[in-house]
Amino acid sequence: MYYAYILLLSNKQYYIGSTQDLKKRLAEHKRGGVSATKNKRPFDLVFYAAFATQKLALDFEKY
Repeated sequence: MYYAYILLLSNKQYYIGSTQDLKKRLAEHKRGGVSATKNKRPFDLVFYAAFATQKLALDFEKY
């Protein structure tokens, strides 16, 4: 399963990403392991969707 997700960052901007392991990726964001979001914590997960293939998740992320 692959996921596309949207975070609302502390500066009121959105971060859009995709991953195969949503729980692991959110933990990386929370501990500051993602350079694009590390200085914009805390954040809220506002949306996620599951997809059968990585291509579908990436296509949705780009959309």
